[in-house]
Amino acid sequence: MLKALSIRDLAIVRSVDIEFEPGLTVITGETGAGKSILVDAVGLTLGDRADSGSVRAGVERATVTAIFDLAARPDLVALLDAQGIDAREECVVRRVVGADGRSRAFCNDAPVSVQFLKDLGDRLVDIHGQHAHHSLLERPIQRELLDEFGDLTGLTAKVGALYRDWHAVQRRLAELRGGHQDAASRIEFVRFQLDELNALPVGASELEELEATHRRAANSERLRTGAAAIAQRVFATERSARGAVAQAAHSARELAAIDEGLNGLADLLEQASINLDEAERELDHYTAQLGANAEDLSRVERLLDDIHGVARKHRCLPGELGAVRQRLDDELASLLNHEVLERELDTQCAATEHAYRQEAEGLRKRRQATAARLAKAVMKHLHELSLPHAQFGAELSAAAQPGEHGLDDVEFVVTTNPDLPPRPLRKVASGGELSRISLALQVAAAGISGVPVVVYDEVDTGVGGRVAAVLSRLLKEISAHRQVLCITHLPQVAAAGTRHLQIGKSVKGGVTETSVRYLDTASRIDEVARMLGGEEITRKTLAHAKELLNA
Repeated sequence: MLKALSIRDLAIVRSVDIEFEPGLTVITGETGAGKSILVDAVGLTLGDRADSGSVRAGVERATVTAIFDLAARPDLVALLDAQGIDAREECVVRRVVGADGRSRAFCNDAPVSVQFLKDLGDRLVDIHGQHAHHSLLERPIQRELLDEFGDLTGLTAKVGALYRDWHAVQRRLAELRGGHQDAASRIEFVRFQLDELNALPVGASELEELEATHRRAANSERLRTGAAAIAQRVFATERSARGAVAQAAHSARELAAIDEGLNGLADLLEQASINLDEAERELDHYTAQLGANAEDLSRVERLLDDIHGVARKHRCLPGELGAVRQRLDDELASLLNHEVLERELDTQCAATEHAYRQEAEGLRKRRQATAARLAKAVMKHLHELSLPHAQFGAELSAAAQPGEHGLDDVEFVVTTNPDLPPRPLRKVASGGELSRISLALQVAAAGISGVPVVVYDEVDTGVGGRVAAVLSRLLKEISAHRQVLCITHLPQVAAAGTRHLQIGKSVKGGVTETSVRYLDTASRIDEVARMLGGEEITRKTLAHAKELLNA
């Protein structure tokens, strides 16, 4: 429920603070006093469009703050928690609009987007303006009202998701079939690219080995010279390292015959001599290979040039060519399996269409049952609103084509004359009848909608007499389920409120100001009498006002 509303520098309102209570709060005042600005203020906190014209002349910004009690709405507390906003069963929404038209939004002091406010507002408040009933002429709105009355919005959302899945598969299938003509040329091109890649060593290990071969071949002369120098120093003569180690090993063994303590040394020197023999053979083998590496240099360089050239074609590094080859292999397999994929998508398309139509048929049956219940409920209230011969119905017909909302078009039909058959609402209802039909629908759905607050901005326009008394009773019925704020010019409605706010306007020093008064019993009598009697308030008018309030 809405607990409080604070307005600063919005239009002709300088500063207003209003506290609200459950039930029916009526808001009255002279024309032009600023009653509808309260509705605009609530709308701003719930994401309505803001502009510089909303800001009071001569100030930098306008600020509107609304406080909502979420104690009975754990779902909204969870929604705020999911956004990282600490709700604690209360939601404080603040909207700041600058003189330049820019606005900022906050929820419990956390910055939020206007779209977030709209999503939150859709769950918090229904606002019905003076001409809101004209939206009833639109068939999509009629379908939404029917679905809301029958608690079918969840099923409608499921049907919509299935419809989107079905059409996503249809699009893929159409794209696949549309690509038939290009498939042959694409297969030829992909095969050419794969032939080019398969002719080259582009695997990671192959590239590594090729680059190592290139390094050896490019440095073969340096390697050969270095190997010769090693052989000269270590193996070439008896005075080289190998000869010296062999002589030392022989001497150590002779000495060990005298002192066994030298046996270990003799063993190590003999092992070193053996290792040097192995090293000589390894060096000889390596030197013999150097000639072959030198001969391969030109071949390896040509291969590397080819690999880098192909990498440039594919706009990648040489080391990424293996992945490119795998991707092309996959694409070729997909192209070659074109018909198989088409059959799979065809099957999937049929399955998703079947699932969609099955759920849509279920939705249609639920809508048909709901239409009967809605018609009965609306006609009951229309008869109360002085349309005794009214017949109302929600007719379902097959849509021109399947859609996100199912297979049905919904149209409200009505007649207010006993000798005429029902016809589409958009063709037969007058303005006054539309207003009463709108109210009848709202009363019928009052206990069903999950939105806790409903605001009526002079939706009683064109209503009077006995109908006004019935209207006041119906608004009380709505307020038993939801908090109702009603701006009204009808004394019967004003008298029905559990709380009465009066909006006034004054000019002080050339500055217009709007004020709000909470009316007590005596003040309510005066205000209802004003609404009944106009400029001259007589004792009879006051007595009538008391009678309305007592009733």
